[in-house]
Amino acid sequence: MSLDPQAKAFLDLINATPKTAFHELGAVKARAAYAERPAYIAPPFVELYRVENMLIEQGSLQIPSRIYTPVASERALPVFMFYHGGGMVIGTLDSYDTLCRQIAYQAGCIVVSVDYRLAPEHKFPAAIDDAYAALEWLVNNTKRINGDVSNIAIGGDSAGGNLAAVTALLARDSALITLKAQVLIYPATAPYADSKSHHEFAKGHFLERETVLWFHECYLRDEKDREDFRYAPLLANNFSHLPPALVIVAGYDTLRDEGIAYTKKLRAGGCEVQLKEYKGMYHPFVSLAGILDEGKRAITEISNALTTYFDAD
Repeated sequence: MSLDPQAKAFLDLINATPKTAFHELGAVKARAAYAERPAYIAPPFVELYRVENMLIEQGSLQIPSRIYTPVASERALPVFMFYHGGGMVIGTLDSYDTLCRQIAYQAGCIVVSVDYRLAPEHKFPAAIDDAYAALEWLVNNTKRINGDVSNIAIGGDSAGGNLAAVTALLARDSALITLKAQVLIYPATAPYADSKSHHEFAKGHFLERETVLWFHECYLRDEKDREDFRYAPLLANNFSHLPPALVIVAGYDTLRDEGIAYTKKLRAGGCEVQLKEYKGMYHPFVSLAGILDEGKRAITEISNALTTYFDAD
């Protein structure tokens, strides 16, 4: 399938605009450049009953978060814990604010957005330590945010999809909680950026392989980290007894094959998985829902899936 016309028009504009690659900017300037993206390309803003910043304190960790409550409710609401993307190097609560608002609004659930520590200042396993600690806190403090502890799902996009996948594995292994679902949006799951899609879309398709390699370099302490399933969940030994999954991939994404490979691992382990490939899209089309109709459709698909998972016995 060829690129979606809306996606192609925006990609042509991006490729024709002079820019400095993230790895040339360095982490601090790359974060600033990422934060300056125009608001109109992001998912549309929607008002909610309450949006509040909260500092999650779990053990010795202090993790900034943002709690999205869609409506005033006398009954406890289901909760979706979300980990943002950005290669473990960039991304903030603000850069994913409207996406979290849309999911909270459409799924009718509380969204807890987690601002985990970023590399290279905080290398592996800092991000996953924060991600798992945030879930621990949620399990112990669900009532504090009017959430239903029996109705918790997790998810994230790109690097955040990695964190959600690993957190689901860790939660199973520790018997912390039986999660309702995991939503993995073009997740990073492999130890190396060497799949067919990494090379096929290495240049000119928004997320370039050179950037992915830089993200890996920033996050790694040393090459041995690549052997740890907490770094690359594809390497996990056991994929049984995991929560049902919705995996979304894009046809023109460097990370496409990693998401598909992880889907196969989950299915082989007996996990119920929905794999949705948006064939005419590229990374990170869901975050571009302000200009891409397929991004809007994916948000609705995510929200509808969450509603179904939360309603399941």
